[in-house]
Amino acid sequence: MTKILIVDDHAIVRDGLRLIIGDVPDMEAAGEARNGNEVLEKVRRDCYDLVLLDISLPRMDGLEVLKILKREKPDLPVLILSMHPEEQYAVRAFKAGASGYLTKEGASKELIAAIRKVSGGEKYVTPSLAQKLALYLDTVSEKPLHEKLSDREYQVMLLLVSGKQTREIAEELALSIKTIGTYKTRILEKMRMKNTTELTLYAIKNGLVN
Repeated sequence: MTKILIVDDHAIVRDGLRLIIGDVPDMEAAGEARNGNEVLEKVRRDCYDLVLLDISLPRMDGLEVLKILKREKPDLPVLILSMHPEEQYAVRAFKAGASGYLTKEGASKELIAAIRKVSGGEKYVTPSLAQKLALYLDTVSEKPLHEKLSDREYQVMLLLVSGKQTREIAEELALSIKTIGTYKTRILEKMRMKNTTELTLYAIKNGLVN
């Protein structure tokens, strides 16, 4: 029996995933967590065979949680299930130690197939993502500017170029407006840009936003 910890801050998503997993005889939704602290607490206390992890979590984002999990439980497979398209976060997720990356638009059959593969010790990569990873490896010596950003800075950048204001971003990430302002300044400095407009044009050109 594969014991799975479901991690998402939306109850309706957790309920849906629990129903999908519950229909599979050899899988069990053995636990749920709404945020990073709950994930770490449950993994330290209980035994799971796999963590199904969302990236967009309050306070501590999924990539940060993933890095801590891989430090503390390096053999515990983590499958990322995110609303963000592959081109935005997949490469970072694999670099942080993820065993697979799926978007929430995928079918339930694909999710079950991914869980089986990842819990068996393999990596799960969609054909489109495999192509992106190969391209990334080919160009790794010529890193794009956004690769200089930390995971949190990258997350803030994506929210900025999506048109969200500093106050909205602060509320979404449960951080202060001042902190978001500091991140914005740091992002512009690292990417050698003057304002959000330049950031947005860069993001569009590099396929980071639709």
